[in-house]
Amino acid sequence: MIGVFATAATVVICISFAYLWVLYFAGIRTIKQSGATLSTLSTIGYENPFLDEPGTFHTYFLVPCLNEERVIGATSRALAGSPHSTTIVIDDASDDATEAVAYAHGGDNVIVLKRVLPNARIGKGEALNDAVRLVRELVAERGQDVDKVLVTVMDADGRLSDGAMAAVLPLFDDPKVGGIQLAVRIRNRDRFLTRFQDFHFWSMTAVTQLGRKQSGTVSLGGNGQFSRLAALNDAGEKPWSESLTEDLDLAVTLAVEGWLLTTTPHAAVEQQGVDTIATLFKQRRRWFQGHMVMAKRVPEIWREPRLTQLRALELTAYILTPWVTILPWSILFHWGLIGMVVDGGAFFAFVTNSATLLLGAAVWYLLTLGPVFLSAWVYYRRDERKEFWQALLHAHCFPIMNYLAFAAVWSALARILKGDNSWEKTQRVEEVLT
Repeated sequence: MIGVFATAATVVICISFAYLWVLYFAGIRTIKQSGATLSTLSTIGYENPFLDEPGTFHTYFLVPCLNEERVIGATSRALAGSPHSTTIVIDDASDDATEAVAYAHGGDNVIVLKRVLPNARIGKGEALNDAVRLVRELVAERGQDVDKVLVTVMDADGRLSDGAMAAVLPLFDDPKVGGIQLAVRIRNRDRFLTRFQDFHFWSMTAVTQLGRKQSGTVSLGGNGQFSRLAALNDAGEKPWSESLTEDLDLAVTLAVEGWLLTTTPHAAVEQQGVDTIATLFKQRRRWFQGHMVMAKRVPEIWREPRLTQLRALELTAYILTPWVTILPWSILFHWGLIGMVVDGGAFFAFVTNSATLLLGAAVWYLLTLGPVFLSAWVYYRRDERKEFWQALLHAHCFPIMNYLAFAAVWSALARILKGDNSWEKTQRVEEVLT
């Protein structure tokens, strides 16, 4: 039994480490090729995304809103600073003053698309599809070139970094690029839970996303997601699906259609983090559930002749991560702990003296917490505080916070088996406009 456990654990660890390290070194390569460093965005502001904007594309910002009066004012104002953009606030049958606040702070740059029940509140994907229909109408009315039109999805609390458009738009000069996703920074990182979310997004997640640029398979997210309108047209009348992770589903669709998906180390998007464990659990459960059901698209990926084997392999590895690493490891990790308690003699049979004990402890630490030091160093370089020991402390909390991931992934699996696709909206923290 111990041999079976050891073999299974070794396989899972090797797969996880191989994928992580390949993407990490590819990410570092991308950063160097782009003339950036890990510290490039450490002190960037999030107030003027249109600084030095080239004006080569017209951008339609789509901002889905359901009772977002707390945050939509600042977002509308931040997106109103360019003659080359239009902001479409999608009011998904809000009960509050979302519409009035958006108009008050966005000015003539804002269009509020009102959705009415019962055709509202049926998912973010449907809201975005409704908005892209309006975008197509506006593009036709204004006589705009479809190849020079971008559609950008923003959360109601989203803020683009200073000069973001100047960093993003030139990437679309490559006609093969269909989508760009920016790295995410957590704005309210003033307590442990939100700082941990920032650590997660801003350290290894950001670098591995940059690594996926090498294969053109960067995953799209729900905030700071740029797409070429022509690419969305290739995805069909309704580009976004009913999936709980409609952004990931769109990324796969665009990749299958032959478009490259990329990113940049010179721009980012900022958003609020959730401030309770219960809310974070529900959010991660929804992400896991949407991610896990994407496994059904793996055969489609391998049948598509426009995808190279490298791109198909990377997409498959990313999609199957919950199934191949997180679910198995949640069992193997605890199996190992139980085994050490029940049959400690067999587990520690290799210990013959203090030297082998120290060696075994070192190997266990590196296998269990090896990525901790790397994550801490990356976050230390990318964070404005430059406090390595605090970064290392947060990194060591990963094994503890993994229990949240374990609970979320199993809860997501249960919901999949029950056919439960319902979702709960993430609540915002009110922000004061200055």
